[in-house]
Amino acid sequence: MAGEYKLLLEGAQQLVLVCTKGEKYLLEAGMQHLAVLENGSVVIGKDGYIKAAGDSRAIRKQFSGASFEKVIDCSGKCILPGLVDAHTHPVWAGDRVHEFAMKLAGASYMDIHQAGGGIHFTVEHTRNALEDELFSSFRHRLLRMLRAGSTLVECKSGYGLNLETEVKMLRVIERARRELDIGISSTYCGAHSVPKGESAIEATDDIVSIHLPKLKQLELNGEIHIDNIDVFCEKGVFDLPSTRRILQAGKDLGLQINFHGDELHPMKSAELGAELGAQAVSHLEEISDEGISAMAQAKCAAVLLPTTAYILRLKQPQARKMLKEGVIVALGSDFNPNAYCCSMLMVMHLACVNMKMSMKEALAAATINAAYALGKSHMHGSIETGKQGDLIIINSPRWEHLIYQFGGHQELVEYVIVKGKVVYKNESVLGY
Repeated sequence: MAGEYKLLLEGAQQLVLVCTKGEKYLLEAGMQHLAVLENGSVVIGKDGYIKAAGDSRAIRKQFSGASFEKVIDCSGKCILPGLVDAHTHPVWAGDRVHEFAMKLAGASYMDIHQAGGGIHFTVEHTRNALEDELFSSFRHRLLRMLRAGSTLVECKSGYGLNLETEVKMLRVIERARRELDIGISSTYCGAHSVPKGESAIEATDDIVSIHLPKLKQLELNGEIHIDNIDVFCEKGVFDLPSTRRILQAGKDLGLQINFHGDELHPMKSAELGAELGAQAVSHLEEISDEGISAMAQAKCAAVLLPTTAYILRLKQPQARKMLKEGVIVALGSDFNPNAYCCSMLMVMHLACVNMKMSMKEALAAATINAAYALGKSHMHGSIETGKQGDLIIINSPRWEHLIYQFGGHQELVEYVIVKGKVVYKNESVLGY
C-alpha cells in the first residue's frame, strides 16, 4: 500500500492487541482470550490513527511501497496499547506525607478527615495556590504517569469545594489537555467533601444552582471541557439523596456519571449508579450483592482501586465476584495526596496479588475496560485499525513482565507513543 505514514513499529516478539472485533469492553470470559500475536507490526498514519496491525510479514507485503517518517525495530520487545488510568486526583497543592505516618500508627481515613486533615488540608493549600503553581505540579505528575505507560488519564477537580477554586482546577486540567501529549478525561468533582461551615444539603444546593450552570457557561464559551461528574457518596459526606440530585443535574447537562461509591460504608451507591445510567462507579469496597447484580445488568463499569485498599488497609474490592457475575471491571491508580501512585503497572500488580485477578484480566482492566469506564473505548484501549495510535513498547520478549516486574517500569517501558508520536524514549534501557 503506497503512501506516506508516520510510524512503523516492526517485528515485535509479541503484539498485544487486546481486542480485534471492536469490543467496547471485555467480561471475564473475554479477558481469558486476549489477542496476542507473535512477530507483529503496527502502522500509524500521519493523522495519528492506526492503519494496520498484525503479522509482520503480511504488514511488510501490504505496505511494500510505503514510506515512513519513523521506523522502530521491535525485535525481542512487546507492543501493547497505552495504559488507561480511570481514576485520579492529580491537581492539588500541599503535601500529606505526615498523614501516612498517622495511618501507619493506626488512624483511619475518617479519623484524619474529622481532625481537619485529609481532603480539607489539601483544599486549604489548593485554594491558596496560584494557577501556574498548580499547573506546574500537575504537569510533573502527568509526565511521571506518561513515563510509566499511561496515555489516557481521568483527572478530577475536587480540592476547591468553592466555585472559584474548582474553576481554577478545571482550567489547569484544560490547559494540560491542550498543551501536553497525553489524553485527558476531565471530571468535575466539586462534591468531593462538604465545605467547612456548610451542611450537605447546602453544599448540594450550591453545586446544583451555582456551580453547574457556571461550568456549563464556561464550556459553551470554549474555556473548559468537562467529560464527567463525580460525587463522594459516603457516610458523613454526601448521602444518597444528595448524591442522586447532583449526579442527575450533571447528567441533565450532558456529563457522564462517574462517581465514588461504597468505599468506607455500604451506601447502595452501586444500585444508584445502575439506576441513573452511570458510566462507572469507583471504589466499591463495600458493595452489596444487589449492587453487583445491578451494575452487571446496567453495563456500568466498576473502577477498582487497589492502591486505596492497600494504603488505607481496607478490605479488598470483590473483583472475583464482580467478574464472575458479569460486571465490567476496570482499574485506576486513585493518584492523590492520600495514595501517591503514578504507575498503572504497580496497580495491575496489586490487583493480581491482592484482588486475585489474573494478569490477562488486569491488563484488560487497565486498557479496554478502563477506556470504557471513561466512555472512550471506541478510540482507546486496544490496538485496532481506526483507533488512536497510543502504544507502549516494553523491553521484554513477554508482555507479562509489565505486571511481573513490581516497581520495574523505570527500565522496562522503552517507548511511549501518543497519536503516533514518540513522546517518551527511555534512554536508560540497556537491553533485556
